[in-house]
Amino acid sequence: MELPVYERLKELYTQWAGEPIESISQLPTSGSYRVYYRITGKSHNVLGAINSDVKENRAFIEFSRFFYEKGLRIPEIYAVDAELDCYLLEDFGNTTLFDWLSTARRENEIPANIVDFYKKTIEQLVEFQIQGRHLDFGFAYPRASFDKQSMMWDLHYFKYYFLKLAKIPFDEQLLEDDFNRFSDYLLEADCDYFLYRDFQSRNVMVVDENVPAFIDYQGGRKGALQYDLASLLFDAKADLPHAFREELLNYYIMVLSRKEKMNEKNFRSHFYGYVLIRIMQAMGAYGFRGFYEKKEHFLKSIPYALRNLSDVLDIVGFKTRFPALCEALQSVTESRFLQQIAEEPTLTVTINSFSYKRGVPIDFSGNGGGFVFDCRAIHNPGRYEAYKTKTGKDPEVIAFFEKEPEMHDFLKNVYVMVEQSVRKYLERGFKHLMVNFGCTGGQHRSVYCAEQLAAHLKSSHPVKIKLKHVEQEMRS
Repeated sequence: MELPVYERLKELYTQWAGEPIESISQLPTSGSYRVYYRITGKSHNVLGAINSDVKENRAFIEFSRFFYEKGLRIPEIYAVDAELDCYLLEDFGNTTLFDWLSTARRENEIPANIVDFYKKTIEQLVEFQIQGRHLDFGFAYPRASFDKQSMMWDLHYFKYYFLKLAKIPFDEQLLEDDFNRFSDYLLEADCDYFLYRDFQSRNVMVVDENVPAFIDYQGGRKGALQYDLASLLFDAKADLPHAFREELLNYYIMVLSRKEKMNEKNFRSHFYGYVLIRIMQAMGAYGFRGFYEKKEHFLKSIPYALRNLSDVLDIVGFKTRFPALCEALQSVTESRFLQQIAEEPTLTVTINSFSYKRGVPIDFSGNGGGFVFDCRAIHNPGRYEAYKTKTGKDPEVIAFFEKEPEMHDFLKNVYVMVEQSVRKYLERGFKHLMVNFGCTGGQHRSVYCAEQLAAHLKSSHPVKIKLKHVEQEMRS
């Protein structure tokens, strides 16, 4: 079935654009079963999506049309196949808020422009939640609201795919009783808003630094305001500092109170309950994808989730109210089996960008070099006045490269070669691997490639990354 749908996707573009496709390339898969393709023609750059779950597609398409009309920054839907299993949509590029945060932060120090971007994201979240109340929730899938049944699905998902697979002991009946009481407690909050469902940093796109864009809201339904805020602030691998979370929580309450009459005390009293159920839902996904489906990179989020869980258990006073649940969660934070996943990676991958004018960086690890990739055959944005003062880390340059099929093909080949070595190095217990990217000035192409490889390896392999932009450091 996949080949006919793929062919229909290409035909859909030709019918919509009135021109043939010049290139089409599949994007890396994530946690869903949808497959995305970047499609380039003479006049257009779009994404093509293939998904056999027609009900999910219908939810995404209808929600997109609604939010687009309301002026929210979501992908415009350009064309939909008659079978509803493939469609064309606006391409926001590859840079997520998570990617930007990962490359720009220094330990717990969040740059001011990212702080501002998070606040703009929160402002838009409030708009989604309030405007979305007027959606036709008949299109919502799989449920029209985040009701008791939805909560019990998430809690059982956590129990069977995380607690059991991670070998955490618990009393089945007592835990089930607490699940029922816990979900009733959560439903005491006002649940008459739009709940985005997966409002986290990988679903916030950085098209420019002024206006965030948003994707993957097809699981939206009616629900409580607290859930989406919990998803953003306790996004596991984003690993936001406690003080920054508190700042954003206070900012959200301020923004919301200007638009809606709210009881701040009630809002805060339920917030950490929704943090807990969101952490459990995420852990269920890590267990299913990691322990069950053996997709290792999902396990890399567990150490961050453990820290979040430990922080929340110290804050909330749920131990007397939900003793079996809190006992199981405490056992999760103390599990030696899970803590081993958090141990420091044995392989360090050093990734450098450099200028050929100064020569290839020297490997001082004693390992003898590794890879050197020449980026000079790729279209150079440095030839254009608008990009001369920018680097491969700036959104404008990132957007430039994302429209270049040759950059995509180049990196695709790089990933294959480097990952082969990473897997073998991990298997044999090697400690160091160096990867160098060179271009003429060490400013645009090499910097972009180094950043992309660092982000790719960080999300897919248990390695420590040391990223250095040689030319930029020499200039500063």
